[in-house]
Amino acid sequence: MSSNSAAFSPPPPLEGAARTWGTIALSAATFMNVLDTSIANVSLPAIAGDLGVSPNQGTWVITSFAVANAIAVPLTGWLSQRVGQVRLFVISVLLFVLASWLCGLAPNMSSLIALRALQGFVAGPMIPLSQGLLLSSYPRALAGLAMAMWSMTTLIAPVMGPLLGGWITDNMSWPWIFYINIPVGIASALVTWMLYHKRETPTKQLPIDSVGLALLVIWIGAMQVTLDIGKENDWFHSDMVVGLAVVAVVGLALFLVWELTDDHPVVDLALFKRRNFWAGALATSVGYGLFFGNVVLLPLWLQQYMGYTATQAGMVMAPVGLMALVLSPWVGKNIAKFDPRYFATFAFAVFALVLWMRSNFNTQADLATIMVPTIVQGVAMAFFFIPLVTITLSGITPDRIPAASGLSNFARITAGAFGTSISTTVWENRASLHHAQLVESIQQGNATAMGALQGLNAAGLSPEQALAQVNRLVDQQAFMLAANDVFLASAVIFLALIPLVWLSHPLPATAGSADAAAGAH
Repeated sequence: MSSNSAAFSPPPPLEGAARTWGTIALSAATFMNVLDTSIANVSLPAIAGDLGVSPNQGTWVITSFAVANAIAVPLTGWLSQRVGQVRLFVISVLLFVLASWLCGLAPNMSSLIALRALQGFVAGPMIPLSQGLLLSSYPRALAGLAMAMWSMTTLIAPVMGPLLGGWITDNMSWPWIFYINIPVGIASALVTWMLYHKRETPTKQLPIDSVGLALLVIWIGAMQVTLDIGKENDWFHSDMVVGLAVVAVVGLALFLVWELTDDHPVVDLALFKRRNFWAGALATSVGYGLFFGNVVLLPLWLQQYMGYTATQAGMVMAPVGLMALVLSPWVGKNIAKFDPRYFATFAFAVFALVLWMRSNFNTQADLATIMVPTIVQGVAMAFFFIPLVTITLSGITPDRIPAASGLSNFARITAGAFGTSISTTVWENRASLHHAQLVESIQQGNATAMGALQGLNAAGLSPEQALAQVNRLVDQQAFMLAANDVFLASAVIFLALIPLVWLSHPLPATAGSADAAAGAH
């Protein structure tokens, strides 16, 4: 099984129908994986009710998947060197199918949480390896197109998850949010094996970095649980949250020291010595964290304070993929002709514009007003991933692509978790502040407030009922203003990310960009 990677000659790119089917199979697996990070969100009440637990306990269905997935993703480079990229990808997909089937059959919440953790762990290598295998399928000049196909699934799946999950839960039953993975996964694994098994990468017997792996599990697990339970436990006012945060920080420090000094680290931190890698990975992570935080916040605001149902809120988000689907292939084909830093700059500027538009929403905003920035956001999404992946992976040799992709995707996934927690926490804190400020104006001397109360009394409401009605209106205004604050702050941060992109080294404006993205495969 062991072979010399130095003598390995990368296989030629796929052609014609083989390349098309390979792209579909790899993209389908990526879509299925990313979809499962968000599809269960709207189904939690149904799952919790059916299994006889509270919705708060049900959130561990999401948390367990996220924690296990975050641990497994950075292990991809090390595992692929031991097992081989193609073999590891197919095994990962098939185990994901098995875990999905078992999740649907789970008889109680404890077993479902454990099986979701298994599902998240075995899914870890799928996204980084799909990236690497796609790049190996395309010639250097079309590497950008390969990334376009990959990025569309990665960006559209989180938006489609709540919409599809809501529809399945309303019209079928919650186990089907897991069962739908089975035919997709089996087809993806079969097609991938048929097309790629003769293109297997060399393997070598690396020793197991058990200490590094243990530290990785400890600090990632502690960090993810801190993010998930922080809001419900008032963050650092809770001893449990403080304890978990300390474990995460100390664990991370020990992990960094160990991995930087070990001969066979489980995570290749030496990649951060490359300026393009750390600049690209950081810009991607912060940008994705902002994007994902706002993807979570907008439907929450629409459902809780604008009267939208879960399905309606999902439909508002769905068009975000339209412009991305149209423009991504063009960006992929032309990325080799331009400096990718210009494309990334354009993406951040459009994201900032979209969020500035949302920061002007009010409680009277109609569907069309809310939809316009959602559609425009698709333009930013098309120009976001492809150039940043091109920058991040530039100049990295084929044998290190899985490790680089795994590490950068781990940073992106972690940033998404941070973005969700930070955006919802800031939203609620700002809403409390705005509520207090608005309530100050409801007093005897305020003619508008007194007139509203008298009108409600005249309509047959008691003084207490009238005050409760006014309080609901104040709540609606407070959370709208708070959402505007988060949107505006996110817009400013997107603009601040632009200089970070320009810290990366320039790439040639010809085929060199694609060559860099392909990792000189």
